[in-house]
Amino acid sequence: MASRTLGATGLAVTPIGLGLAALGRPAYINLGRQEDLGRERSVEAMERRCHEVLDAAFVAGVRYLDAARSYGLAETFLASWLKRRGLPPEAVTIGSKWGYTYTGGWRLAAEVHEVKDQSLATLRRQLAETRELLGAWLDLYEIHSATLESGVLEDREVLAELVRLQREGLVVGLTVSGPRQAEVVRRALEVEVDGVNPFAVVQATWNLLESSVGPALAAAHEQGWGVIVKETLANGRLTAHGREPAQATVGEIAGRHAVGVDAAALAAVLANPWVDVALSGAVTVPQLHSNLAAATLELTAEDLEKLRTLAEPPERYWAERSSLPWA
Repeated sequence: MASRTLGATGLAVTPIGLGLAALGRPAYINLGRQEDLGRERSVEAMERRCHEVLDAAFVAGVRYLDAARSYGLAETFLASWLKRRGLPPEAVTIGSKWGYTYTGGWRLAAEVHEVKDQSLATLRRQLAETRELLGAWLDLYEIHSATLESGVLEDREVLAELVRLQREGLVVGLTVSGPRQAEVVRRALEVEVDGVNPFAVVQATWNLLESSVGPALAAAHEQGWGVIVKETLANGRLTAHGREPAQATVGEIAGRHAVGVDAAALAAVLANPWVDVALSGAVTVPQLHSNLAAATLELTAEDLEKLRTLAEPPERYWAERSSLPWA
């Protein structure tokens, strides 16, 4: 894949990146996880699987990798992979996130898998932990799921610290989730500390079922922000594991282009001119290769018009997502 720049940050990325949310911990909310991973979820087995998918992604040309403190041992697995391959920091662009702490204890049936805390103390603690693992490989650090309710975009101490990190050379961003994503993005575009906005990148959920944040992301792109799209396949709902009414429409278009449903759905994300990176959440090498077919798939205007009709009301989409079991 040809590289491109992540907004005005100067960071080199590829149109498809690899997200490690489902590879760094034994339980996650993606459909079909039991079929994909089987019963073996030991730390050693998951690290081996993570390395296999990272190897395949790197060979295929993927150069943006996405982790978080709350993704179990994702940063640890990524760090061990980087050292095993002997990759210099300039070989890949890596983003991670702070604001959630993993509390699952490597259990599938944990009562609570992660806890949110977006205080200044958590920012400083988690950044130190991330840097201990990733060091000079860390390029981008984001608030994990900023919301209006959390108050993090009004916390002057946190914002001042983010400005300080930006001035030291770390690219700062935020991720957003939920039915009010668009409002959060627009508020983030207005944030200032002593005349400086600390943010240069936004990561949001956009897929064929949840497209409400699109205009806000286009506005961020217009201001020079990098735009990363997560949950491109709706946590498995837009893959062969899904049982959506939308599958018939996506499947018909995918069939005409001789690709999987996942590739057609990912190609629809990439068709948005404001997208810099669309994340694959693949947990197997065949899944990854199927996802990567999106990089060369050109959907027609007619295809895109049909696919636009699949969007759900945001409240319905996020209610469905919140009902997905950790497995």
